[in-house]
Amino acid sequence: MSYDIHHFVMAHRFETIVDGFTCELEYTLQAGVMTITHTEVPSDVGGRGIAAELVRAAFEAARSKGWKVIPACSYAQVWLERHPEYAALHA
Repeated sequence: MSYDIHHFVMAHRFETIVDGFTCELEYTLQAGVMTITHTEVPSDVGGRGIAAELVRAAFEAARSKGWKVIPACSYAQVWLERHPEYAALHA
């Protein structure tokens, strides 16, 4: 399933709303390195692959901007291990 994910650059955040629930990924950015610090999907809408799509959106944004990524969030770490096609972006 595809989600309408918005990148709020100034807030360092990716967000989508599913069934009225806000799902988010937060990051910091320093010297061209995005550090993914937190992903959150409420349990009411969990199990739909929403967190995976948020992380994918973050990695795609990093790729398009030439940034490297540190997956400090445990979910993002596991996601990266499962998606070796993004390994070159790992800082």
